[in-house]
Amino acid sequence: MTPTDVLPTTLTVAQAAKILGIHERTAYRAVRNGSIPSYRVSERRIVVPTRALLAKLAGEDGVRAA
Repeated sequence: MTPTDVLPTTLTVAQAAKILGIHERTAYRAVRNGSIPSYRVSERRIVVPTRALLAKLAGEDGVRAA
């Protein structure tokens, strides 16, 4: 079983922050600067694709995971 089997397809920024162990405000900053992959789906809603987030953490996007 992989993490994508148990996690939803997309996460809220708050959920991503919790998974990453960072403050929600820090997660929103990372979304703004592109460190956390995200899509704005409406004026007030931003989603984080789970696979893209996990790939970034694994360093599969060409950026070394911290």
